[in-house]
Amino acid sequence: MKKIIFLSLSLFGTFAMAQETKVADSTTAKNWSIQGQNTLMLNQSTFSNWVAGGANNLGWLAGVNYNMTYEKGKDLWENIVILGYGQNNTQGLGNRKTQDIINLSTNYGREIYKHWYASVGAGLLTQFAPGYDDGNNPTATKLSNFMAPGYVNLGAGFTYRPNDNFTVTLRPANAKWTFVMDKDLQFAGNYGLKNNGDSSLFQFGFLGTAMYKVKLMENITLLNTASVFSNYLDHPERLALGYSGVLNMKINKYISSNITLDLLYDHNQIQKTQLKQTLGLGLAYLIDNGVKRSKNTNNQTWNSDKK
Repeated sequence: MKKIIFLSLSLFGTFAMAQETKVADSTTAKNWSIQGQNTLMLNQSTFSNWVAGGANNLGWLAGVNYNMTYEKGKDLWENIVILGYGQNNTQGLGNRKTQDIINLSTNYGREIYKHWYASVGAGLLTQFAPGYDDGNNPTATKLSNFMAPGYVNLGAGFTYRPNDNFTVTLRPANAKWTFVMDKDLQFAGNYGLKNNGDSSLFQFGFLGTAMYKVKLMENITLLNTASVFSNYLDHPERLALGYSGVLNMKINKYISSNITLDLLYDHNQIQKTQLKQTLGLGLAYLIDNGVKRSKNTNNQTWNSDKK
């Protein structure tokens, strides 16, 4: 399975491009909207007789980010697929992982009041490859792996979505399973595990998520996502908090750049704020067939692409 996913990501290297797509209106697809971004970002540095010092390095980051939404009458069904992996090779150090994420989610809602939906949803969050205290150096202490941890959420609540650029989901009833399927990481206290040898942890509580997409200026957009979880069963005051920001800058029809910032605090992982930042530049190819997902088209970020 991992090989298939990695092969899919490597296809972006063949075309060396980032692609943002929208599906055209048709008899069979007029209720669906698919927004997608396939990316391949590269960075490289070379030094020769450079007195200030430095090490030759080459890095890459590939990923997909798709939002597939069905909207008809009172029904709203949104599906999100985020996959990403990247490495950096530095002379004298070898390969080090710079990005690693698998994030899948689905949310179905039935409108009960203007812009408000009674909703149910599920999500999976994990990674592709092992993570170590020193990047992905296998001689260092192992910190994580595929499905170690793996987070599965299943819950019911309410979704507020006044337009395509702002969504808030509140689930006062949310079951959360933390899986640790790597035996090397199955010890008491790690990712909240209660006993040595445990492979999972069950929590039940409140989950809130939000997405806000804003156009800062021509060809520059910022996508903000945030989440909060409180476990009713044990220390509800210990909130698990997450924030992700993606600044996308479309330089021209064929080149784009983005900057990402991720912040995370989870008492069960580490009692410190975690931070990750990336910057990348890559080729781009844009297809825009102009499908709008809702009648409210205020602040639609793709309007600027229309001629």
